[in-house]
Amino acid sequence: MLAAHPWLLRTASVLFVLGLWEWGGTIPVSIAFPKCSETLVAFGQMLVDGTFAAAYVETAGPLLVGVLLTGIGGVLAGLVMGLSPRAEWLGLPVFIVLQASPSAAIVPLITFIYGIGFAAKVFAVVLLSAPVIVLNSYRGIAHTPKSLLEMSNAFMASRWQRVWKVVVPAGSGLIFAGLRLGLAQGFTGAILAELIITPTGVGDLITYNRSVADYPRMFAAILSIILVASVSVTLLQRAEQRLFRPEMRPL
Repeated sequence: MLAAHPWLLRTASVLFVLGLWEWGGTIPVSIAFPKCSETLVAFGQMLVDGTFAAAYVETAGPLLVGVLLTGIGGVLAGLVMGLSPRAEWLGLPVFIVLQASPSAAIVPLITFIYGIGFAAKVFAVVLLSAPVIVLNSYRGIAHTPKSLLEMSNAFMASRWQRVWKVVVPAGSGLIFAGLRLGLAQGFTGAILAELIITPTGVGDLITYNRSVADYPRMFAAILSIILVASVSVTLLQRAEQRLFRPEMRPL
């Protein structure tokens, strides 16, 4: 039954987590931990009065610019690294170090270069999303099955035909996995920049409501980030299934 209707299991899982949240707020775990019902009421109020709309307009600009720059540049960088041993030797250690570095400690340093404006938030998004996009794209390209490359050689494909008709489609799974993870990391970078660098957008909702001890609205802002990020990643996964991975399309 669950295999035939996976949404039942997902719904049950969400309800179970919300139930635990409500129970934890009733105990209470902490005065700063509101009940789920209070958070949902605050969420509805902020949705109706336009608080979320105004905040996400402020957050969406640097997020979209940063993710777009990293999505295009990161995939191209991964493609070059996967095809060129010299580029791999030069670029791979850099992105591995960036991925392993503590982002919360690096983001404040951005203010010394870009100040506290739009460019600083874009750079924070790029800083967090670039390593995962580049490394996943590189792995997808570098691990193209040799049988496919040999087949393209047998059919006398040119280098560009081999890249765009064999290598890129073969690595599309890891490339889109990197884009999904990069989008999630981009959300983290945007919110982190708003919390640490400049109090605007959704990050300002969290900071302000925490300062006035309005914890239901603070948790409602956090919940909105989770929902927006989850929907965005899901839509990107659906795009992957439709465009590049026909074997994953639902029947």
